[in-house]
Amino acid sequence: MTRPPDRRSPRPLAAAIAVAVAVNLVSGIGYVAVAQDHPPPADPAAGTAPFGSAARPDPQAVGAVLAGRARAVRDHDRQGFLATVAWAPPAFQADQARLFANLVTLPLSGWRQELGTAEPVVTGIGGSTLRIIVRYRLRGFDRTEVAHTQYLAFGHRAATGWVITGDGAAHGLSDHPEIWDAGRLTVVRGRRSLVIGDQPVGARGAEPKRTLRDIARRLDAAVPVVTGIVGPRWDRRAVALVPTDRTQAEELVGGGQDLSRIAALATASQYDEGRAAGGDRIVISPATFARLTPQGRRVVLTHELTHIATGGARDGRTPMWLIEGLADYVGYKNTRFSVRSAARELRNEVIRGHLPDALPGRADFDGSSSRLPQSYAEAWLACRMVADRYGEAALMRLYRAAGRRGDVAAFAEVLDVRPAEFTRMWRDYLRKELA
Repeated sequence: MTRPPDRRSPRPLAAAIAVAVAVNLVSGIGYVAVAQDHPPPADPAAGTAPFGSAARPDPQAVGAVLAGRARAVRDHDRQGFLATVAWAPPAFQADQARLFANLVTLPLSGWRQELGTAEPVVTGIGGSTLRIIVRYRLRGFDRTEVAHTQYLAFGHRAATGWVITGDGAAHGLSDHPEIWDAGRLTVVRGRRSLVIGDQPVGARGAEPKRTLRDIARRLDAAVPVVTGIVGPRWDRRAVALVPTDRTQAEELVGGGQDLSRIAALATASQYDEGRAAGGDRIVISPATFARLTPQGRRVVLTHELTHIATGGARDGRTPMWLIEGLADYVGYKNTRFSVRSAARELRNEVIRGHLPDALPGRADFDGSSSRLPQSYAEAWLACRMVADRYGEAALMRLYRAAGRRGDVAAFAEVLDVRPAEFTRMWRDYLRKELA
């Protein structure tokens, strides 16, 4: 029997992980803001002398430059795009050339930059640094635009007017990270999936296309599995990002996540009238994901796709045990993993007579928890018990009712039980399945 994914806390490895067994894994959800609505404070260490004689760039002139870049991307006009940075340092020009190549590789239905505010964030020797909003949409996958923040420096030349002279890096200003920021992109499109892979500058074959195809194939296969349980009221498609290394994966996820022992993580955007507004992504931690068995990859991708399909319970009321338990229930659906094998850490406790007193709370799913595998198993088996006893439709009604009113009310509304009675049934179920 294939060994199931082992969920442990994302701390540094204490020993080498054997490739023959499934890799330690934590699944989860992150939340990304649509765009920053206010600039960070200016760097007090930065120079304050204005560039040339202008106190701030002309908004109309800046808008014209940015509009020209959008046209160049739309028309695949490399020369026109690079003309907007012709007076910038060579290294920045090289970065922009790579950016252009990546943008025209993507299936974009729109990409543009617009001025976030006319007030410069920093004014120094290199020009005035402005906050820019980047808006884009991946054709066939993003229902609405994704909006992120970046910083560009503008300087004035008598002969040419306002031109781009660099970015905000010199002043410690960081753009919202995107998969297109680093190496060359490779894009694979499945029936219901879009997989975007990155590889380091100068590398050849660092991210084989067959790996991206395999991820696309598994996501395509997972869509009907997820839909069969959660229902058809989601877009039934997914975008997966496969960065070149863990560091870039952590940047894409944000929030200081440590992905050293995490194979994949779903990031959820804000809702638009009850549905995802665009920007939901599954971020793959490449080295860890590569060590998973084929069955483990199937479980992981189906789990994360469930978070995408359900919105990661953006309501803020659904308890974490139900969010992660449902994703695990769908992930393990129709796999060869036995309950005792998949929940082996929890089984060891149950065999010794240690049954949990309560369903796991949010803190129990923190990466630093020493009982993280047990918490996932407890949540999974709680959802499995509901499906076994009341049916999968009841499990989804419980999930949605908890999102509206919380789990206490949902227990009464859907299962006609009180929380204490549910806990007792669950403890009996654990004893029956694991002892």
